Amino acid sequence: MDWTRYRFRSLWSLPAKPAVVYDVLERAEEYPRWWPQVREVRRLDDTSGLITIRAVLPYDLVFTAREVRRDPAAGVLELAMDGDLDGWARWTITADGDGSLAHYDQVTEVNKPLLRRFAVPGRPVFLANHRLMMRAGRRGLVAYLEAV
Repeated sequence: MDWTRYRFRSLWSLPAKPAVVYDVLERAEEYPRWWPQVREVRRLDDTSGLITIRAVLPYDLVFTAREVRRDPAAGVLELAMDGDLDGWARWTITADGDGSLAHYDQVTEVNKPLLRRFAVPGRPVFLANHRLMMRAGRRGLVAYLEAV
């Protein structure tokens, strides 16, 4: 097992139509407005940006995100990541009654030296840190959607 490789899946039930959720999620530079752990998104060009995140643990992860797929009809946003994290992440937004479901999938390898050094003993803590970040992201997005 490669202890520096992670696969994450989250499912967010959201109180807005899929097109509205998609419109919010495709504007990554606005994530810091509603997702506290996304500290900064700096656009580099039309399809990439530099992202800084920090959850509960006292370290930043900085990576370049490059758009791989943007498909509003299918509700899919996918990006490739390199930097402190290498891999990919994908949002898939589908209808769910009066709202929507946002499926988040991510496969990543951690490159940050500190996290690699503590890969084995720290793995449960790193996984919990990610769960807390995703929970806060969902709460922030729900509040943001209810306000617009």
